[in-house]
Amino acid sequence: QVQLVESGGGLVQAGGSLRLSCAAAGRTFSSYSLAWFRQAPGKERDLVAAISSGGSTYYADSVKGRFTISRDNAKNTLYLQMNSLKPEDTAVYYCAAVRTYFYRRRSSEYDNWGQGTQVTVSA
Repeated sequence: QVQLVESGGGLVQAGGSLRLSCAAAGRTFSSYSLAWFRQAPGKERDLVAAISSGGSTYYADSVKGRFTISRDNAKNTLYLQMNSLKPEDTAVYYCAAVRTYFYRRRSSEYDNWGQGTQVTVSA
């Protein structure tokens, strides 16, 4: 198991940027595939981006070219750089981890979750 704590959310105008961080407690961070999910009110929790333990990445079509997922294994930290933000990016963002080499795309396949951080993009 790994404990995850997100930070970096907030209120930003459309077109602005935010960087989310997810700090992990545990000695095997590099063995985990990691992901960012988001959930807007009344909607399902959707995958935004994922990164394997080897560094391969995946992005949802809605964020390609705007968001960048990265990890720093030395700091046990996952990041999500979000640029050109849109009002439709407004949601609670969650980081998730699963101890596998390849990332997973379904939320049910992740067994470690952070508490979430709110991102609000105003028009």
